[in-house]
Amino acid sequence: MTHRSGFVALAGRPNVGKSTLLNRLLGTKVAITASVPQTTRTVVRGIVTRPEAQIVFLDTPGIHAPRHRLGEFMVEGARRVLREVDLVAWMVDAGGVRAEDRVVAEMLRPLRVPVVLVVNKVDGAAARQVEAVAREAQALLPVAGTYRISAQTGLGVDVLGAGLIARLPEGPRYYPEEMLTDQPEQFLIREFIREQAIHHTRQEVPHAVAVEIEEFSERPDGTIYVRATVHVETPSQKKILIGRGGQKLRAIGAAARPGAETLLGRKVFLDLWVAVTPDWREKPALIRGFYPE
Repeated sequence: MTHRSGFVALAGRPNVGKSTLLNRLLGTKVAITASVPQTTRTVVRGIVTRPEAQIVFLDTPGIHAPRHRLGEFMVEGARRVLREVDLVAWMVDAGGVRAEDRVVAEMLRPLRVPVVLVVNKVDGAAARQVEAVAREAQALLPVAGTYRISAQTGLGVDVLGAGLIARLPEGPRYYPEEMLTDQPEQFLIREFIREQAIHHTRQEVPHAVAVEIEEFSERPDGTIYVRATVHVETPSQKKILIGRGGQKLRAIGAAARPGAETLLGRKVFLDLWVAVTPDWREKPALIRGFYPE
């Protein structure tokens, strides 16, 4: 049997559903999701292994016009990945082609990498609307194929997976069969905490949140102790994140803990603190510290 393997980038504007699709393809959660745009800040790798193929998916940050140094860091990370993969899955929303989708198309056009179009969220749009979006996107960028899916429900995802495999080169497995991601455990736990901070806050707080693991150790009873600092940029954001009497911060920790315990297979004690780190999104040294490559 011919075995295919390769690297596939999931690319698109912010909030188009890339992380939801990655989690759906893997059958487990390795990428955080949220209703706010620009949730994914670094490239997240997920590995799908089948008897006939292994696909390494790279979930890229949403491509957008940056408004700060963090945004530039995110877009450059996406741009770098797009030059290094075997195939790009360009995702658009069935709700309509936006100006940001045109920015993505401009970035993809010079690549020498095949691109397939993935129209997502088709479960929430009429068939006529889905086809209109597909035609409009195809006019922006020549594509090797078009797929219509719902990453949320799984509709069409199996067909997409088979189509991607068919376009990959012949090759060996790059990772062990049981491996779903090569992201370190501390990275995933940090992201689980940030995800819950996003879900439990509002306005500008989600975009100003970064999480730093200060201590990660095993206690005599087998419990994993994690001390994490949640960085925000202003005292008012800190107040919102902590909540009255620390109630919101405790809720964030309680919501993040199950994911950490599932990942590690043991009890986890999350000790969360909040620090004000002014304008960290504009400071390259801090960005690299929070998001090492």
